[in-house]
Amino acid sequence: MENKLGRELPSTLLEKLDFKPFTTTEIGHPIVQRTAPKVRLSTGDDKVTNDLKQIVKDNVKDGMTISFHHHFRNGDFVFNQVMKEIMAQGIKDLTLAPSSLTGAMNDVAIEAIKNGTVTNITTSGMRGSLGDEVSHGLLPNPVIFRSHGGRARAIENGDIKIDVAFLGVPNSDRCGNANGMYGDEAFGSLGYALMDANYADKVVLLTDNLVDYPNTPASIKQTQVDYVVEVDQVGDPDKIGSGATRFTKDPKNLKIANLVSDVITKSSYFKDGFSFQTGSGGAALAVTRYLRTAMVNKNIHASFGLGGITKPMVDLLEEGLIGKLMDVQDFDKTAAQSMKNNLDQQEIDASWYADPDNKGAMVDQLDVSILSALEIDTDFNVNVLTGSDGVIRGAVGGHQDAATAKLTIICAPLVRGRIPSVVKSVGTAVTPGSSIDVLVTERGIAVNTNRPELKEELSNVPGLNVYTIDELADMAQQIVGQEADLQFTDRTVGLVEYRDGSIIDAIKEVKD
Repeated sequence: MENKLGRELPSTLLEKLDFKPFTTTEIGHPIVQRTAPKVRLSTGDDKVTNDLKQIVKDNVKDGMTISFHHHFRNGDFVFNQVMKEIMAQGIKDLTLAPSSLTGAMNDVAIEAIKNGTVTNITTSGMRGSLGDEVSHGLLPNPVIFRSHGGRARAIENGDIKIDVAFLGVPNSDRCGNANGMYGDEAFGSLGYALMDANYADKVVLLTDNLVDYPNTPASIKQTQVDYVVEVDQVGDPDKIGSGATRFTKDPKNLKIANLVSDVITKSSYFKDGFSFQTGSGGAALAVTRYLRTAMVNKNIHASFGLGGITKPMVDLLEEGLIGKLMDVQDFDKTAAQSMKNNLDQQEIDASWYADPDNKGAMVDQLDVSILSALEIDTDFNVNVLTGSDGVIRGAVGGHQDAATAKLTIICAPLVRGRIPSVVKSVGTAVTPGSSIDVLVTERGIAVNTNRPELKEELSNVPGLNVYTIDELADMAQQIVGQEADLQFTDRTVGLVEYRDGSIIDAIKEVKD
C-alpha cells in the first residue's frame, strides 16, 4: 500500500490498527466528538501520600496505558522512579504514552521493554540507546509517532486513552493545584502535561515541594488530580536545555541563520504584526538573534512568538519588539523564569498550540516558522526522526504543526560531515513537502515550485543564491559521493502519523 507521498506502508498492519494512509495536509471542517475521563469523587483531603508503591499497586494494572511529560528533559527523575516501581510489582503489557522520551529515560525504558512491562509506545520521539534498540526490533509492536498537536488530537478524540498519568511538578498543594513556575526545579510551561491532566482517568502528581493551600496560579487544578505523591526529587532543571536546545557557535550554522533572516526580512511576510515560531536546532535558534537586528532597524514589531520559548524570544518580549509569547514549553531557565514574571508570556496547552481538530489552534495563525531537518528531499519532504543509518534518533515534535505557517523555512547544512542533508528521497517522511516553502543551506536556498511568486520575490535579493532543490541535492552528492542503500528487514518498528491521524510513513527494522 502506498500513500499520497508514494511511501510504502504495511497494509495488513494498518488494517489491524485501523489507520488510514496519508492523503493531504488539508484538514477540512469535520465534526468530531471529544472524549472525557472517568472521575473518582473526592473532597481533596486524602490526596497526599509518600507511598508511591501503594499508588502503583492500587491504580496500575496489566494492559493499561500510562503517560508522562518531558518538560524536565534530560533532568527527569520521575519516569525512572515510577517505572522501577511498576517493574518491581511485576505489572506487564503496558502502553507508554509520554509526550516524548528523553535520554534520561532510556535505560529504564529498555529494561521495561525487555522484561515485558512495556509492549507498546506512542510518543513524539526517542533518541540514543532506546532509539537504537527499537530500530533493531526490541519492542514487540511498532511505536506510533505523533506530533505534539497530533498527540493532543489523539488524546482529546480518544485514540489515546490514558488510564494513569504520572506528572512531575516543582510544586503542589495538598489538593493538587500545581504549576511549573515556582520551586527549585521550576521549568516553566506545563503545556504538554496539561493534556494528560485533562483527560487521564487517574492523575498522579509527583512533587518534592508541597506548598500551602490554595496554590496559585494553578496550571493543573485540584479538580483534575487524584493523588499527590511526595518524593525526594522530581528533576534537575539545570539539564532542561541540555537536550535538543543548543546555541550554535558553528560558522556554518550562523551563516545559515543569517540567510534565513534574509529570507524572512526580504519577504512580504516581514511587516508590523507578523508572527513566528523557531525550532530547537542550533541554526533555527540563532535566527531569532539576527531577526532582532532587522526588526530594530526597520521598526517592525511582531504580534506573537509561538512554541518552545527561548532566551532570545524573551529578550524580544522585554525589548517590546514582540507583543506576546504563547508558551507550550520552555527550552531554558530564562524562558521559564520569564513566564513567572511576565503576564505577556501565556502558558498554552498542546491543544491550543496545534490540535488540528479543535476550533482554532495557534499554529493556524502563524506567518513564519523556522524549522530544522535531518534530511530534506527533492520533493521537499522532511525527515526529523531517523538518521542516515535508519536508526530512530529524533522527534516529530511540533514540526508538522508549525509547517502550516504561511512561510515555512527549513534550515539545514548541505552536508553534515560525510552525510548529506539534501537527498533524492528521505529515509523517513515526517513533514510533507507541500508544507515547506523554502530550504536554506550555507550554499544557497531553494524555493518550492508551488511558490513561484516567492521564488520571484527572493531571486532578486543580493546574497541569496537561489537554486533548484535538485541542484542542491546534486551538490551534496558530489561532496559525499553515492551512498550504499540501507538494509532493512520486512518488519515495521514504527508508524509515523500526520497530524490528522493518517499514516505518512513506516519505519522498518534495521538489519544487523
